[in-house]
Amino acid sequence: MDKILEGLVSSSHPLPLKRMIVRKVVESAEHWLDEAQCEAMFDLTTRLILEGQDPFQRQVGHQVLEAYARYHRPEFESFFNKTFVLGLLQQGYHSLDRKDVAILDYIHNGLKLIMSCPSVLDLFSLLQVEVLRMVCERPEPLLCARLSDLLTDFVQCVPKGKLSITFCQQLVRTIGHFQCVSTQEKELREYVSQVTKVSNLLQNIWKAEPSTLLPSLQEVFASISSTDASFEPSVALASLVQHIPLQMITVLIRSLTTDPNVKDASMTQALCRMIDWLSWPLAQHVDTWVIALLKGLAAVQKFTILIDVTLLKIELVFNRLWFPLVRPGALAVLSHMLLSFQHSPEAFHVIVPHIVNLVHSFRSDGLPSSTAFLVQLTELVHCMMYHYSGFPDLYEPILEAVKDFPKPSEEKIKLILNQSAWTSQSNALASCLSRLSGKSETGKTGLINLGNTCYMNSVLQALFMATEFRRQVLSLNLNGCNSLMKKLQHLFAFLAHTQREAYAPRIFFEASRPPWFTPRSQQDCSEYLRFLLDRLHEEEKILRVQSSHKPSEGLGCAEPCLQEVTSKVESPGTGDSEKTLIEKMFGGKLRTHICCLNCGSTSHKVEAFTDLSLAFCPSPSVEDLSFQDPAPLPNTQDDGLMQTSVTDLEEEPIVYNPATAAFVCDSVANQRLSGSPPVEFHRDENSSVPEESPKILTSKDGAQNPGGESTTSVTDLLNYFLAPEVLTGENQYYCENCASLQNAEKTMQITEEPEYLILTLLRFSYDQKYHVRRKILDNVSLPLVLELPVKRTASFSSLSQSWSVDVDFTDINENLPKKLKPSGTEEAFCPKLVPYLLSSVVVHSGVSSESGHYYSYARNITGTESSYQMCPQSENLSLTPSQSCLLGGESPNTVIDQDLENKEMSQEWFLFNDSRVTFTSFQSVQKITSRFPKDTAYVLLYKKQSRANGVRSDNPASGVWVNGDPPLQKELMDAITKDNKLYLQEQELNARARALQAASTSCSFRPNGFDDNDPPGSCGPTGGGGGGGFNTVGRLVF
Repeated sequence: MDKILEGLVSSSHPLPLKRMIVRKVVESAEHWLDEAQCEAMFDLTTRLILEGQDPFQRQVGHQVLEAYARYHRPEFESFFNKTFVLGLLQQGYHSLDRKDVAILDYIHNGLKLIMSCPSVLDLFSLLQVEVLRMVCERPEPLLCARLSDLLTDFVQCVPKGKLSITFCQQLVRTIGHFQCVSTQEKELREYVSQVTKVSNLLQNIWKAEPSTLLPSLQEVFASISSTDASFEPSVALASLVQHIPLQMITVLIRSLTTDPNVKDASMTQALCRMIDWLSWPLAQHVDTWVIALLKGLAAVQKFTILIDVTLLKIELVFNRLWFPLVRPGALAVLSHMLLSFQHSPEAFHVIVPHIVNLVHSFRSDGLPSSTAFLVQLTELVHCMMYHYSGFPDLYEPILEAVKDFPKPSEEKIKLILNQSAWTSQSNALASCLSRLSGKSETGKTGLINLGNTCYMNSVLQALFMATEFRRQVLSLNLNGCNSLMKKLQHLFAFLAHTQREAYAPRIFFEASRPPWFTPRSQQDCSEYLRFLLDRLHEEEKILRVQSSHKPSEGLGCAEPCLQEVTSKVESPGTGDSEKTLIEKMFGGKLRTHICCLNCGSTSHKVEAFTDLSLAFCPSPSVEDLSFQDPAPLPNTQDDGLMQTSVTDLEEEPIVYNPATAAFVCDSVANQRLSGSPPVEFHRDENSSVPEESPKILTSKDGAQNPGGESTTSVTDLLNYFLAPEVLTGENQYYCENCASLQNAEKTMQITEEPEYLILTLLRFSYDQKYHVRRKILDNVSLPLVLELPVKRTASFSSLSQSWSVDVDFTDINENLPKKLKPSGTEEAFCPKLVPYLLSSVVVHSGVSSESGHYYSYARNITGTESSYQMCPQSENLSLTPSQSCLLGGESPNTVIDQDLENKEMSQEWFLFNDSRVTFTSFQSVQKITSRFPKDTAYVLLYKKQSRANGVRSDNPASGVWVNGDPPLQKELMDAITKDNKLYLQEQELNARARALQAASTSCSFRPNGFDDNDPPGSCGPTGGGGGGGFNTVGRLVF
């Protein structure tokens, strides 16, 4: 019979004739057949079902199989066994892939045919394992929907016990991977239908086994809170929301918002993606959950998250109002977001340009639902315009568009606004408002701008927030000294203990200003920082020498103060007690190795540094051109720390010009293309600022910009800094062994790491063609955790001391692995990854070094925090392209970076903008350039992490340390006490003066000192564009 059927379906007979013969074959199924005939018939019909060339053949296969399986059940039970089904699921059928939906449909029908047979129990056990495997393979929506149909009809195939929890979690992950690339309505409807089937399956499992619900929801949150930029969870997860009992809202939201393990970055991502769910057409209660989460975050005062999410998503929510299916939920979320965002009009003004078009469109359709919607929207708009009055040019078109709709009364508007605010009018919003925050709110003190001194203020605040350095400075016994270190100690003491909102560092400014800095003009903060550290270092060396000869004379500093300086700190990895405090805190060592490519002879040099100047990678499109790069060298020296003597082997010393200290030649592309002659920067012999050195890049080492158009990371710049360079052409190396100029390979390794790693991003460039200084505005992602490769040597005494380090830069992209081919000299080094945490960031706002504004982000980091140990998969800095991934949201390590935020209380971020000090977040630091293109990270401070840090010395005999800081010397404490009393008197007098003024004049609504003409990047009160992105607040009239 099987031969007849096979010949029939492949014949060219008319279709009606075929159908009639097939009917006869089906009727003959009730006749007796031996086992071999049955198996042949089952095999043929299976082949027709799975591999039929047309719908007729597949239909015939189904009809005949069902008939013969019904009348010959034992034979079909023997045919449709565990081995056969397992082979279909794991290997497929002939040319049919195992993931083809036809196989799953065939198994589904087969289960129906043997449902009453005992062997079906074995198949159920098999399928419980196989469906879990299938889900773990992330099937496509269609296959997953067919699998859901099977499991809905045969619940016995659903994994049981602990496997049921795993199955639900994996099914949630699978939904998170669903995507629909089609934009056709038919395909979209099919996609929604498939997703609905899968979500209904989960609902059935949750009802049958309630213990699976919470782990499933945890998996949902894990998916939507992921900060991995390479994975974007599907909006299809919204289909699960309608199946979550509303009674669980309160418990779940409270659990989420109070869980210390849920970081702000993860919560922000989760909230943003839940808002994206508003676009899912059939989802119910999404708006309820979104609003509940917004309220929960407000209840625990997570205002930074609320502000970031509102500004990011408010326009998307508004655009959802155009779609009738999701309009009610979108309007509810929009109303809550706008009415609760009461500290700034920024969110409302984002949607203002779109309101008029929306109103006109809905008025023209004349539908009752549209009219009811416009009444609600009009009420919302009136509330917002009432709260943020003073923008008639923006609001007049809106008022004209909604004039025919009822306007709520003033009392109702006030009631709505009062009920919707995140909090009552209290200091709870101090952590997110970009306004003047007193020390009572942030616990920090600002520095008054003395006239374009923001370059100094930003650096001093960064140094003050370097916890270990601050503690050592404050613990020094400097009574009787009149040194710069004494003035720095005085400044730090006032920043730590004064009750003033801001302190004027006039004395320190006059003492620390470089002689070539013109007063009241903008200067380079990196150049100032190098000069300051150099002064402190050299001063301590001089005091030490004078103390050894005249302990009670010299500069009037007693010997104990020098002993304090030299004995307080022991740098890990060295017992050198002769180091100065600056060396111990900021000093590292850099080893340069040059290998002649002709004879293989090598030269070595080890020098000290206090900061590394990181150049940006050159353009990938330019080849076979050389240039002279005046990039500042790390602050290095031979036997000291601060003086730099950086020359090539056979070149004459060059003179340093302070005016060009922080500038590197314009981008390599511009220099090479222009063909302009290189500009030489000269260094004065007495200058303490780093010198530039020439360098040549060869054509064949030209590489592409890392990541294409992606954001460059600090890791990329460090890799570029440490990448080997081939010295060719005009930059050939004079080999003493060859007695001639030869091509050579130059490599650099850090051989001793500093306690605080200072990185300067060389953003200021000199355009050779137009003879102007420009700023490189490229965004650079800042890793919260950085691992610095340190290659220690057994002994430095054997290294050549005949030449100085010539720090230059080479490409790091696709040709980097070739450049990093190890040489024989590198076998003596033992690489070690030293972990660092980001401590502070100095930001420059503007387009040149002669103008703009500086401000800094910083946080407290102690030397014994466990953040790094808690997160071992932190950012790896290594010289391989696969590990030098971008950290600006493009790498999975971003999750780790952002998860470290707020790990401990000591990791709270602050924004120091001259007199203003505000709370902020690491997200604000990361986003500053994307929000304000002229505001770019310039100087970075990283703190080395170690389990046992020898920097701190808690001496009970010297008093009790407050918040980890040492007690102040009596002279300092008396000065601070006197100033605090004076400050209280000033406050009382000011309060009385304000009271008298209020009685005689009208109240001004403009905050004192704020000027609408202050640009975001100026040195005025609103300068800097920081504060978590709320720079507009100070420029508004309420």
